[in-house]
Amino acid sequence: MTAGTGPYDAIVVGGGHNGLVCAAYLARAGLRVVVLERRGDVGGALAESEPAPGYRAPALAHTVGRLHGRVVRDLRLSDHRLTLIRPEVRVFAPQPDGRSITLWGDPTRTAGDLRALSRKDAEAYPGFDRKVRALASFMAHVQAATPPDLKKLSVADALGGVRLVRAFRRLGSKAGREILRVLPMAVADFVGEAFEIEAVRGALAARGVQYAAMGPWSAGTTAVLLSDSAGNDGGAAGQAVFVQGGPKALADVLLMAARGSGAEVETAAEVASVTTQGGRVTGVALTSGRELTAPIVVSGIDPKRTLLRLVDPVELGPTLGWRASNIRTPGVVAKVNLALERLPRFSSEGGGEPRRLAGRILIAPGIDYLERAFDASKYGRVSEEPYLEVTIPTIADPSERAPQGGHVMSVLVQWAPYHLREGDWDAEREGLGDLVVKTLETYAPGLSDLVVGREVITPLDLEREYGLTEGHPLHGEPGLDQFFAWRPLLGLARYRMPVRGLYLCGSGAHPGGGVTGGPGAGAAREVLLDRKAKR
Repeated sequence: MTAGTGPYDAIVVGGGHNGLVCAAYLARAGLRVVVLERRGDVGGALAESEPAPGYRAPALAHTVGRLHGRVVRDLRLSDHRLTLIRPEVRVFAPQPDGRSITLWGDPTRTAGDLRALSRKDAEAYPGFDRKVRALASFMAHVQAATPPDLKKLSVADALGGVRLVRAFRRLGSKAGREILRVLPMAVADFVGEAFEIEAVRGALAARGVQYAAMGPWSAGTTAVLLSDSAGNDGGAAGQAVFVQGGPKALADVLLMAARGSGAEVETAAEVASVTTQGGRVTGVALTSGRELTAPIVVSGIDPKRTLLRLVDPVELGPTLGWRASNIRTPGVVAKVNLALERLPRFSSEGGGEPRRLAGRILIAPGIDYLERAFDASKYGRVSEEPYLEVTIPTIADPSERAPQGGHVMSVLVQWAPYHLREGDWDAEREGLGDLVVKTLETYAPGLSDLVVGREVITPLDLEREYGLTEGHPLHGEPGLDQFFAWRPLLGLARYRMPVRGLYLCGSGAHPGGGVTGGPGAGAAREVLLDRKAKR
């Protein structure tokens, strides 16, 4: 569908989930909005692929456990038939020695399973789960707040600070001291204080490094884990939530919500630049030569690409251009999708029970295993023993995503560096696929005989196909130096970019994250506040 010529009240660049969320909020408020998407379909990281005829697999995002409940409620996504599936098992972590770790949604049940491995860890687990939930509750308030302008504090900033102080006080003195202590900690230390079994530590610590160019001994990875637990009921086990019909179904629901609110959406419309006059946005120019006018442009693409490719360097200036070029986007995630003729059986305890395989399956036997895999990435290599997060979405949701009896295995390969020291990803693609199958074969013997098709998506593919700079799924590292008032840069954390009328609504904006909708909702809120202030 081709949009009109304008003038529009706002143009949203990028039809990923945050762009659609932002457009829906703006259109609900009465603005004339158009979304421009470079690809032939909306959804971005929610896209699906076909590893074999008749099989549909997530191209990148395979769970949506962090989708904000407020976004679901505000945009009435349930009215558009959004159905979320929450398996009772959150994590199944098979071990090389034949044992396994199962993290259930119920902490008491998890503790009961752990008792066979370690009485101490079983007794520690419920308390650790409560601590994670308490600390994550404060992180949820941080994520919901608009970061302050540290150079020029306003009344709104002061009120936001008061709300955060109140949320901090509600933690109590003990939890308040604890969150200040643990945020800069390495997640290896955080889990190591509570648990003695390496298998338990590895299964719990993995969320602190997911999608990040950091290892379990890297400072600040506890903050990543707590941020992943914020605003949901994940607790220590984390979330494992699927969309019925696959991630593309969520993209379709968001598209319906945006259009139902009055927004226009145009695909195959690549934006070449943001047009400006006198230091203010006037619209966008497309690669086709068309120009659309609007006093507001909201970018759903990553901040590095937004500032360095869409904005005139003269408008940006040399200092900000240099700062933008130093936004850290070290992509280290690849994806392997396997089409299987039937469900594999893991040799570890419980590995033959489909219900235990319905959540996230982790190949992360311990902290040392994770750190060694991370070490390889620092030198431009993929470890021969990689950390894998696997889902088999067809267990909980067949939804015609595979032939009768068949299954899809979605594998996130952590620490597959965008910058390879030797070779290039086009040449190394199939080698990565072989490594993943070989690794899984050691835990699920006979898996390779079940594979009827596979697809390997490298960090370079993520950059080419989805416009992710260096293939970083989060649009930027989730480290403490790019967190809250420093995301994406100090002075640009309030969704407003340096050119008046230009905003950021993608995952590179606060609060970051994966499939949340939070940045899109936050950007829309600030756009509407600015419009109200001008009246």
